[in-house]
Amino acid sequence: MNRTSSRIAVLGLSVACIAVPCMAAAAWPEKPVRLLVPWAPGGSTDVVARLSSPELTKRLKQTVLVDNRPGAGSILGMHLAAAAAPDGYTFMLTSTAYGHLLNKKEAKGIEYSKSYEPVALIGLGDSVLTVHPSLPVNSVKELIALAKKNPGQLNYSSSGIGGFPHMNTELFKLMTGTNIVHVPFQGGGPASADTMAGNTQMNLGSVPSLIGYIRSGRLKALGVGATKRNPQLPNVPTMTEAGVPGFVTYIWWGVFAPLKTPPDIIKRMHDEIAALQDTPEVVKRLEEQGAMPVKQSSAEFGKYMQDEAARWQMVIDKAGIKGE
Repeated sequence: MNRTSSRIAVLGLSVACIAVPCMAAAAWPEKPVRLLVPWAPGGSTDVVARLSSPELTKRLKQTVLVDNRPGAGSILGMHLAAAAAPDGYTFMLTSTAYGHLLNKKEAKGIEYSKSYEPVALIGLGDSVLTVHPSLPVNSVKELIALAKKNPGQLNYSSSGIGGFPHMNTELFKLMTGTNIVHVPFQGGGPASADTMAGNTQMNLGSVPSLIGYIRSGRLKALGVGATKRNPQLPNVPTMTEAGVPGFVTYIWWGVFAPLKTPPDIIKRMHDEIAALQDTPEVVKRLEEQGAMPVKQSSAEFGKYMQDEAARWQMVIDKAGIKGE
């Protein structure tokens, strides 16, 4: 082989080495994609994941599998997602949960804004205060009066330490001066089941996780933590109307990828989620569950995660919330 031919061969090999990763990324996905949910089945995050996965399966032309990995207020699943290979075949769909801010020893540095690549915000959902139907109260004011008359005698269930119902209810206790005992579970499903069984008396979770139980009469809704009444619960007053001015809280649901996941894969997944948010059937089903699709760029979602962490850290500090 002469010198010119040798150079051409080397150049061809170099181009091929550069092109292969691009071809591999362009072919993504070539096998099923795992959507890791760090919560037990039955909660709002699981509901949103199972509404999203069939549409993502159609759009990606590969099965998107929901994989529930609950434990330690979502910290277990967060570790699994952070440790997954950054090859585009594991994503994490989670929601408002800050157990990692309360249990830093177990979290070992895991944070939304530092341990993952932000992919997409899916949507937001109002909070709703529910009680067991047998509890002798029909309003938020009556609940507050009962709690103050019997300090430490009422119990509330939550999806786990640092989860949305935990943070939500501790804020409620701070704003109302009540003493209600926390009983944590490994997800919204087990938590709401315990309240429906009457073992705990109260659950201040999200509309999507509780609306079915409210509609069936297994839980009684007293107030929604929103600026206006939720369209799916038009007869339920806002918490401000019900006597707790300024109590406005909402849950977010979003998708993350392990650090160093290729940017083109993140963009593809972001764009498919954005398309999902425009799909009438998906939007309808989310709205029926009391959820509202919200679009952001991946960068905007990353900034939003930083802002949300700072907001809930202020609540943790002010309310003196402990990891228990």
